[in-house]
Amino acid sequence: MNGRPLAPRVLGRRVPLPLVAWLTLVWVTLWGDISPANVLGGIAAGTVVSWLLPLPALDPGIRARPVALARFLLYFGWDLLISTARVVFYVFRPGPPPAQLIRVQLRTSSEPMTVLIMTALSNVPGSIVVDAYLAERCLMLHVLGIPGDATEKVRGDVTALESRVVAAFGTRADQEELRTP
Repeated sequence: MNGRPLAPRVLGRRVPLPLVAWLTLVWVTLWGDISPANVLGGIAAGTVVSWLLPLPALDPGIRARPVALARFLLYFGWDLLISTARVVFYVFRPGPPPAQLIRVQLRTSSEPMTVLIMTALSNVPGSIVVDAYLAERCLMLHVLGIPGDATEKVRGDVTALESRVVAAFGTRADQEELRTP
């Protein structure tokens, strides 16, 4: 087993049991009948497929930290509530709402973290990521409903969001990158 109980070796190659279980489920579902023969056939097919076509080990660069995740979700939920109220206010108010394009500098160079930040920003009503300059670590945001020059407020909000996302999902290298000036 060599320290990997969910991926025993079969004839010199690792066979990941969760993948075999998934392929067995797909096999039985495709046959449309839960019978002992179909389950055994699915196990055999899943074992052969995962042995013949091994998947490379992938690290998506995302870790889940429960306390930091809970903190992120609380702030994100509060931001959703406030932003929704702001957008609803401007929908029912006569005249055009205040809107701005703001360029925001990110501190992280991690693509998974950047994608999570962009997703969080785009899911909040009244903000959307218009463009991403990954080489420069910059995002171009369209924000709606913040009167006056909102540049510094939005940049501060994005920096705080970036810190919460990296704390909740980032690797140690990602977290260290935010600590260095």
